[in-house]
Amino acid sequence: MILKSLSLLNYKNFESQSFEFNHKINCFVGNNGVGKTNILDAIYHLSFGKSYFNPISSQNIKHNESFFVINGDYEKADKTEKIVVSLKKGQKKIIKRNGKNYDRFSDHIGFLPLVIISPADRDLIIEGSTTRRKFIDSVISQSDKLYLDTLINYNKILVQRNSLLKYFALNNTFNADTLDIYNKQLDNYGHVIFEKRRAFLETFIPIFKERYKAISNGNEDVNLIYTSDLLNGQLETLLRESINKDKALHYTSVGTHKDDLVFEIEQHPIKKFGSQGQQKSFLIALKLAQFDFIKAQSGENPILLLDDIFDKLDENRVSQIIKLVDDENFGQLFISDTHADRTEKAIKQVHQSYEIFKL
Repeated sequence: MILKSLSLLNYKNFESQSFEFNHKINCFVGNNGVGKTNILDAIYHLSFGKSYFNPISSQNIKHNESFFVINGDYEKADKTEKIVVSLKKGQKKIIKRNGKNYDRFSDHIGFLPLVIISPADRDLIIEGSTTRRKFIDSVISQSDKLYLDTLINYNKILVQRNSLLKYFALNNTFNADTLDIYNKQLDNYGHVIFEKRRAFLETFIPIFKERYKAISNGNEDVNLIYTSDLLNGQLETLLRESINKDKALHYTSVGTHKDDLVFEIEQHPIKKFGSQGQQKSFLIALKLAQFDFIKAQSGENPILLLDDIFDKLDENRVSQIIKLVDDENFGQLFISDTHADRTEKAIKQVHQSYEIFKL
């Protein structure tokens, strides 16, 4: 799969801009603030129907304009695919494939597999469990429609159960039978989510460890540990046992929406014990493992976006990353960097064709 061309209209800082891309490596270089990351985000937008950096869609419209349009022409399985994402203020976002609207955005997820590596990934380490669950969900959902549908249904029921708990509190009432209906539905959906996450991580963790070993020359021991309430029993039972707590809190305190992924280096939390370079290597290994997993599931190379990843890495680790992508196992690559010389030096180590866009 190749992104052949991209055009932007009123997207972030771009009024009107078009690009024709190399089938292998494309580099965007220039000072901070010129829009390098925004181009990568537009490419991400075409795959996921949303921005990687700003989930509030209207804020991706250029200042003083009323709409944006992102247009991408792809070559996929020897066919041309035209994807358009557009948004007008006050209206719903539209995603079109070859001129036809998607009824559900979730139907588009996985059609254009993509992995992004960015400084914003540090949120996976420093933020709460929600960010790490989203990472797991994003990886699995690109190749498993049942998982995505189950997740959507679980979250709908969770919202309804939480609304019911608030209603009970406001009206000083309680109805166990109504609550049990939601408990059973959460149990059904939650069981599927839990088992799929557990199976995914059994496959994913060894891939991640191999990637980290390659980047760090095997100097450190790293691990990912899955934590879930469902490791302690069936969700329906856990929900019944936590009802007094839930009534006091006015929301559901147990379930797969509380799952987490613990990041460790040398059996200690990387958040506290990892250097900046180690944390960055950890995140890059995580995302390269995501690439490997999605490729194995989909049978095609995801597009890979590298947003300013050379910063805070020593030359040896930069060299290791470049060697990893100097391989036919990788498809199309998009890189952003503030230092044109550094980028050019790095990609000249790669025996692939490339294009440099100076912004």
